[in-house]
Order: sequence, then structure tokens, then C-alpha cells
Amino acid sequence: MSSLERLDAASVQDTVARLEARIAARFPARGLLKVAGELKVLTSDVEDGASAIRSRLRWVRLGSRVAAVLVLAATVLVFVLASRDAVRAGPDRSFEWVPLIESTINDLVFAGLALWFLYALPQRLERGHLLDLLHRLRSLAHIVDMHQLTKDPERLRADFVPTSATVDIGNLDRSQMEHYLEYCSELLSLIGKVAALCAEESQDSLVLTTVSDLETLTTGMSRKIWQKISLLPRESVPPVAD
Repeated sequence: MSSLERLDAASVQDTVARLEARIAARFPARGLLKVAGELKVLTSDVEDGASAIRSRLRWVRLGSRVAAVLVLAATVLVFVLASRDAVRAGPDRSFEWVPLIESTINDLVFAGLALWFLYALPQRLERGHLLDLLHRLRSLAHIVDMHQLTKDPERLRADFVPTSATVDIGNLDRSQMEHYLEYCSELLSLIGKVAALCAEESQDSLVLTTVSDLETLTTGMSRKIWQKISLLPRESVPPVAD
């Protein structure tokens, strides 16, 4: 498969590591650095977990297929033996066949359910693993959104008047706030990319839908951040302390 047809996990991990280094160089004491570190851990979990889950699923798939064959063979054998005995020594009157037919249908239904459970077992295990990673990524996206929530361009205006409830954002001037918001936007974009990595090896509709929803969420959050950046004043005004 061409490198342009799939997302490379190593490249995404390198990009996350570079972003973490950029945040550390400019905001070493900010909580945003910890968020970048957590995203790097999640990216590593996705990359390392992909090969591990594939290896584990191969054994689970093999075991489930063997068990399914055994269930199918046992069902066919029991059905053939029961049919032979019923024909040879079955009831003489037709209404006496009703309980036997009902019992046969019930056995076939239960056998079908067992076969479906065994066939879908590997997919359910993979789905559970990927949904857990996607849930952690969604939580991280909301944490990034919380970090940018109080970074209001209005605070850099010359006529801004703080109140007793004004949140302290530290000594962020215009340039620093712009960089901070840009880093938040980049983190959200990378969260979407890491989510897309989860779907590289999966065709599960629920996983694909969750990835799409998460990408929509991060895109919407990033759009709000860029609206803030566009509202930043052209000239830097020292923020007013609480």
C-alpha cells in the first residue's frame, strides 16, 4: 500500500513530540505541556497497541473459528442422528411431531446464536480496545478546550476592566496568547489524527462513526480558537492583573 493511502503512526508520533518540545520551550510551567505529554503517551499506546491487538486477535480469531466448526459439526451430527431415529421410531400421529419440531428449531436457533457469538468475538474485542482509546482522546480534547477557555482576547484591550471573579491567566501578552491558542489548535488537530490512526486497521462501523464524531468535535473546537486569534488586538497591551 502506498504511503499516501494511509496515515503513518510514526510520523504522527514525531509531530506530537515536536509540538511538545515547542510548548516546553515557550510555556514550560503551563499545564498545556502536560496535555501534550499525555497526547504523546496516547499516540504511543495506539502505535504499540495496534500490533499487540492484531497478534492477540489472530489467536482469538483462530480459537473462535475452531470452536465454531466444532459447534457446527456437533449440531449437524445431532440433527442427523435425531432425524434418523425420528424417521425410524417416531410418533405415529402427526400432532405428536409438533414437540419434536419445536425442540429442533430451538436447538438450531441456539446453535446459530453460538456461531454468531464466536464469529463476532474478535471484532467485539477489537472494538472495545479502540473505543477505550477514543474515549481517552475525547476527554483530552475537552481538556485542551478547558485550557483555552479563559484565554479571551478581550483581556488584552486597553479598556478591559477586571472583576473580582476574573480568572488569572498570568503574564500573557498578545504574542504569547497567540502562540498559546495556536498550540491548543495544533493539539486538537493532532488528537483528530491520532483518532484516525485507530480506524486504520478497523472496518467496524461504530469505531468509524466515533472517529468521525471526534474529528468533527476537534474541528469545531479549533474553529473557535482561530476566531479568538482573529480577534487579538494588533498592538500588545499588558494584561491587567486581578
